Parts: sequence; structure tokens; C-alpha cells
Amino acid sequence: MVKQTTIANEITLTGVGLHTGQNVTMTFKPAPVNNGFTFIRIDLEGQPIIEADANYVVNTQRGTNLEKKGVMIQTPEHVLAALVGCDLDNVIIELNASELPIMDGSSKYFVEAIEKVGLEEQEAERKVYVVKDVITYTDESTGSEITVIPSDHYCVTAMVDFGTKVLATQNATMKGIGEFKNEIANCRTFSFLHELESLLNNGLIKGGDLNNAIVYVDKEISTETMENLKKAFNKESISVKENGILDNLTLHYPNEAARHKLLDIVGDLSLIGCRIQGKIIANKPGHFVNTQFAKKMSK
Repeated sequence: MVKQTTIANEITLTGVGLHTGQNVTMTFKPAPVNNGFTFIRIDLEGQPIIEADANYVVNTQRGTNLEKKGVMIQTPEHVLAALVGCDLDNVIIELNASELPIMDGSSKYFVEAIEKVGLEEQEAERKVYVVKDVITYTDESTGSEITVIPSDHYCVTAMVDFGTKVLATQNATMKGIGEFKNEIANCRTFSFLHELESLLNNGLIKGGDLNNAIVYVDKEISTETMENLKKAFNKESISVKENGILDNLTLHYPNEAARHKLLDIVGDLSLIGCRIQGKIIANKPGHFVNTQFAKKMSK
């Protein structure tokens, strides 16, 4: 039997919310046994607590969003993925804003922070749901599907297909949670140019810059769009690399997009509230199908 774990000491990070553009201070704190992952909004009266629970997911537009009694937690998936990836069970996350910091768009900085303070083993045994049957959730409108099948440990395969020349079919596999830190954690979020235009026009991605998202250019860039991008990202010039991404950064892996989708799966499925012993196979995953599957599993 494996014992539950928490962090050995508290640690604080600061950053900016991707969509709100708000500065946010986030502190990880040790938590008692059977606490799970909980968020505390210290900026609000009464410091309300929101559990990382799939049943609090209210929408999945541009990330996973939780709400309990009118209190929001936005885009927690990269932090939750880091907590699971570092083999933690119980952590309190204090925030002074609704949206968690985006950092570089991956889980890397959260993992590094946790590694600095280390883990502490607790007295209680870890609760694990051992998968005995095949369980599936399918989104008929998109063809997205997540299945879990029996396995002797937790592993994940993500298969993505965006149907574009610049980003077509990609696969990524994590054979065990031990691979998360070195193979998955540094894989950054991404967007397509057509999505970026829409987000900019709607006043979103206020905290976005060209250092925390890979931008795949899936259409011709008009002069107007180029000017908007330069203004939004405070750059004098922007160009497109041969591999079809903006020249802001270099891919860590050819399949970084699929690995990031796998990272999102790990974060979203933590909302089940219990460790899973099984093999997750996700075809065209996204926050909606991930969290619907998590709700089904939590039941």
C-alpha cells in the first residue's frame, strides 16, 4: 500500500493569468490527509475554499473553469497536472485572483517549485480506483473519445488530429507517472492563428505573450493581423518559421502539441478526486471531453 503525500514546505509563485491579464500570487501549502487538492481565494471575504472536483466544472472555454457558490477558479489544469506528476495527494493552493498563473504555458515551473521543497509522506494510505472494466465517454458532436482500460499502473496515450497542414495527426504516450517531469511537464500550450485573432478581437488573452504559447499559423497572415499581433505582443517584427509556427519560440519536441494535450488530460482527470489505476486512451482530447469523462468517473 502506498502512503499519501503532501509538500514538505509552502512555496509561492507569482505570474499573470492568460485570459484575465491579472497579476496573481499563488502559494502551495502542505495539506492534511484526505484533503486532496483545494483552492483558497484569499482575496475574497471569508476566504472561500473550492475543491478540485469535476462536479464544479462550469465551462471549458479556453481552459477548465471551476465554480462553487459563485466563486471561480480559472485554468487550474497545468498546476493540477504538476501536482499529480510530482506524485502528490494533498495540497492547498492559495490564490489572490481567480485565474492561476500561466507562466510559460506548461507545468514546468510548478514542478520545479515542488521539487525545491520536496515531498512528505503521510500516515494514511492512498486511495486508488482500480479499473476492472472498459469505461468510455464519447462526444458525438466532435468525435472526441476517452476510454480507460484495465492496467497494472496509470498510463496515458493522447492522439490528436486538427486536420490542418501545419498540425495534423500527432500521438504522445506517458507509460507511467514517473515520466511526467522529464517528458511532459515542459510542453507548452498552443493556439492556431485563426483562434488567436478571435481571442484578441474579443479582449481575451490579456496575459498572453509570445513566450507562453506556441502559435501555429494555419492561414495567410494579413497586414492588419500582423500589425495587431505586433501590438498585442509588443514586438517590432513577427515572422513565420518553416515549420509553420510563429518565430517566438522553438519546439521542445516535434509532437509538443500532443504532449501538451496529454498534460491537460493528467490535470483534468485529477478532478476525479481519486488516483486511477488504468490505461487512459484519448482520441482528440480537449477540456470538455476530459472533464465530462472525469465527471463520469467520479460517479
